[in-house]
Amino acid sequence: MHVSVSIVGYRNCDDIVRCLAALERSSHSDFEVIICENGGAGAHDELVSRLPRTLAGGQSVRTVLAPQNLGFAGGVNVCLAETPAADAWWVLNPDTEPYPEALALMVKRLSSGDCEAVGNTLMLPDGLVQTYGGAWQSWLARPVGIGGGGSLTETIDPRSIERQLSYLAGASMLISRVFFETAGPMREDYFLYCEEAEWFIRATARGMRLGLSTEAKVLHYTGTTTGNTLDHRNRSRQSIYLLERNVILLTRDCYPGRLLLAAPASFLLLFLRYARRGAWRQLGYGLSGWMAGVRNQRGAPDWSPA
Repeated sequence: MHVSVSIVGYRNCDDIVRCLAALERSSHSDFEVIICENGGAGAHDELVSRLPRTLAGGQSVRTVLAPQNLGFAGGVNVCLAETPAADAWWVLNPDTEPYPEALALMVKRLSSGDCEAVGNTLMLPDGLVQTYGGAWQSWLARPVGIGGGGSLTETIDPRSIERQLSYLAGASMLISRVFFETAGPMREDYFLYCEEAEWFIRATARGMRLGLSTEAKVLHYTGTTTGNTLDHRNRSRQSIYLLERNVILLTRDCYPGRLLLAAPASFLLLFLRYARRGAWRQLGYGLSGWMAGVRNQRGAPDWSPA
């Protein structure tokens, strides 16, 4: 199975260099790498000067300069369009380090015939599980990660987790050709956050099935580009605003009949999340994002970095 490893960058060349070094150790060798740089000509020039044209195993590495900051979904769509001959696409965050067997195990799961997209175990640098994917609580307009904080030595049932999945984690997701042909491209009007959840919810409504390879492990450093750290008081304006806006937009798009109840529930959860931690500035960011979602405002905010 020929896989296009699709990476969206934003002025984070060091992350991409580290990610490619990990990919060179991959036991599945039939892949190419395509990188869409959203951060402008200077960032793209740095990639061109620092990245190899081929990895040690002979896999090609190409970079594409986006005409502007297209957001995560827009960058993914560029990568998909640039590699039309691929059998599958591994959308991979630049701030990740896949284990050598990760891609081979995900390809094996995808080839089993009972799923059209595959996730894996995302790990944090402290060695704990970040997530296996997520469940969307539609009445609360709330994404809930599955398995966060768990130990890698813990015995789990992958099939049980698969039954809970509404979406795969956007930092690492393997997408088949039939998935892409059925679901179409990602929605670019979300710009950043929740676009992968909307993609999978839309796809599963059309009959696509989500699989999981828990043995496939990918280390994720989290938030090196977006500022979405685990510390609520240090989260960036962009990460909070877009997340709170987009949970409302996803509800509009996928569960419109639940919006009248989900929007107030989302407001209450937002208030509790930041107020109880004394993160008043972040609460303000979230409230402005929530209001933008209620008003159905889409795309990149006017104040977002170019």
